Amino acid sequence: MDRPDDPSPGDLVRVFSALQSVMLTAQGVEGFLSELTKVAASVASPVASCGVTIRREGQPTTVASSDERAERIDEAQYSSGAGPCLETLDTGAVRDVPDLAGEARWPEFRHQALELGVHSSLSIPLTSGEHNLGGLNLYGSRPGSFGGVVRQHAEIFAAQATTALLLVLRSADQAAQSAQLEQALSSRTVVDQALGILMAQQRCTAEEAFALLRAHSQNNNRKLREVAADLITRVSGRAPAPGRAFDR
Repeated sequence: MDRPDDPSPGDLVRVFSALQSVMLTAQGVEGFLSELTKVAASVASPVASCGVTIRREGQPTTVASSDERAERIDEAQYSSGAGPCLETLDTGAVRDVPDLAGEARWPEFRHQALELGVHSSLSIPLTSGEHNLGGLNLYGSRPGSFGGVVRQHAEIFAAQATTALLLVLRSADQAAQSAQLEQALSSRTVVDQALGILMAQQRCTAEEAFALLRAHSQNNNRKLREVAADLITRVSGRAPAPGRAFDR
């Protein structure tokens, strides 16, 4: 039987609406994850503490947390090498701890969590296909914080959050690729301008002009774009104009 303060279907709709808002307004991946943990924490009532754990260079890391308590509890597990969030990260399975007072599996985690006022926890994998991206860790201030409807809502939210995270990561990757492409095209524009100057001065072909520019670059251990920019500035009296930016 649900408790009076268990979340209702309307609460889940509210949480999903908040997640969609975060996707549209968060600045970058870090901003998204930070806001994500705050929304996830509100799945429980009273509001829980939440952290997101991933592996970075082989080591577990909390990349975002709703508050300092979540981060400290995560760190307690990393330092001892044991705890529900690490098991979820390693196995891709949910780890539900209804009452830490009676938990015997992770004594160091249990001790530090209780000291921080945490009496229950729920760690849910952020899984895409066969790949476990990380873990969403919820820490409650009373026993049984994540039973029944709350756990169902938390698992549904984690699945939606994984999809949202993948979209945000894909968007960030595309933005980085676009920036790299713009930089490459801008460099190409400057080099082409310099080639035109050399072709006019030396009365040579584009291939010969490029060979001259590259030789000067190698002999002076400077980037080709820098050599080209210097030539344009010397001849025209002003720095080269950058290439036209993409319309996004």
